[in-house]
Amino acid sequence: MRRLLTQTMAAVLLSAALLAQQKNEANLPTEETVNSFMQQTFGYDSSVTWKIASIKPSLAAGMSEVVVVVGNSQGQQVTTFYVTPDGKHALVGDMIPFGGQPYKETREALGNGLNGVARGPADSKVTIVEFSDLQCPHCKDAQPILDKLLIDEPTAKFVFQQYPLPSHNWAAKAASYADCIGRTNKDAFWKFVQKTFDEQNNITESNADEKLTAFADEAGAKGADAAACAAKPDTKTRIDQSVALGTSVGVTGTPTVYINGRRIANVNGLPYDILKSLVEYAGKQP
Repeated sequence: MRRLLTQTMAAVLLSAALLAQQKNEANLPTEETVNSFMQQTFGYDSSVTWKIASIKPSLAAGMSEVVVVVGNSQGQQVTTFYVTPDGKHALVGDMIPFGGQPYKETREALGNGLNGVARGPADSKVTIVEFSDLQCPHCKDAQPILDKLLIDEPTAKFVFQQYPLPSHNWAAKAASYADCIGRTNKDAFWKFVQKTFDEQNNITESNADEKLTAFADEAGAKGADAAACAAKPDTKTRIDQSVALGTSVGVTGTPTVYINGRRIANVNGLPYDILKSLVEYAGKQP
């Protein structure tokens, strides 16, 4: 009888959760509404363009998260805003976790889902996770900052997670090559990542396979094997899992870095001494 009651309660709770999710999704703004909003907001400037990246329920119950890639003559920027349940107001900016242990949930989610290449002590008290795109110029700029950080904080563990952006035409392919190399040769992985960043401006959608295969050979891996592995469905699945993990913890652009679950969205703009202090502080926490 107790088992039956437990099963019944579980079914009721699951049903309630599904209904809540469906209700939340039913209240999402439509693409038409978002496009109309953007037109009303930026229509005065003909140089501004935008593309809706996602519309989904936010981490805050009842609110919708809208991610839009906005561009002009100076480049592109990912903008996130949150729409209230009545659809009449939007909050622009980052939604940050709150509570006595605000980063615990994200830290645990990352700990359970990481599939990227790691370096540093496996049992470290501090885990730094970077979601990166090998075609992203900002990720290239972040690499020397993170390299210096790992030299200065040798007891920290670092994990490189693939997060190729859909707006980049060879990023997903590079992520697949890197994933394959990392599963067989970690030393070659880091050399491959650095070489790809260094050669970003020379890689195109049409020559990506040729370039990436050559980079793999130069890094000490077998380029032909990496190319064959990169084309396999299970490799794409691993990349999709990494992207899904990042999205689930709030990644909307690259690079996004987490220090024990604490999100650093603009690592390039953060003073280095503060970044270092965040790592040191995380290591002192129970």
